Amino acid sequence: MFQYRQVLVRLRQGDSDRDIARSRLMGRPKVAAFRGLAATQGWLAADAVLPDDVTLSAAIGQARRARSTISTVEPYRAQVESWAAEGVGGMAIHASLCRDHGYHGSYSAVRRVLAGVRASLPPDATVRLHFPPAEAAQVDFGAGPQLMDPARGELRRTWAFVMTLCFSRHQYVEFVFDQTVMTWLGCHRRAFEWFSVVPSRVIIDNPKCAITRAFEQERAF
Repeated sequence: MFQYRQVLVRLRQGDSDRDIARSRLMGRPKVAAFRGLAATQGWLAADAVLPDDVTLSAAIGQARRARSTISTVEPYRAQVESWAAEGVGGMAIHASLCRDHGYHGSYSAVRRVLAGVRASLPPDATVRLHFPPAEAAQVDFGAGPQLMDPARGELRRTWAFVMTLCFSRHQYVEFVFDQTVMTWLGCHRRAFEWFSVVPSRVIIDNPKCAITRAFEQERAF
């Protein structure tokens, strides 16, 4: 919407379509179409309040829809929105529509509808965690590569023990062949020796070697 807002400001200043096109904000045909839309919305008046991004997006979306044909995916929009909310990809959605719903349209049509659906979804919320130095470390097991076990002389599946200091984000990683309690405790001892420090607490995920009974409100020791 920043591009449209900049063009709108220049239109209100009296710049021509050619001048705006020369600035490479928008091509002349697109500027002309946007000028017409802005005029119908009353945005070109010098004393008019500039529309916010939501208003701009809604008006531009309606204008584009009026100039084009209705998408062939429209009868299946509710199902597509449901799949998109579950994280199903565009190609899988297109295949399911064709296989199970008798859809004969193109994948491009599905992709365009998905773009609109995903643009309307709220962004994922992220909470940043802050820790003072030496306050905590995070540990867990993850899948590792196959490595040669010298005791057996064969390739074996491994797990990666990872300890991350919460403040500095420094990491200790060790590949092991099992997730027993002895291995878990040994990895901790070697990690503390590597860092030359023991944090005040260790935050664990949910490994079986460390969790005997899960509590929703307590994941650290």
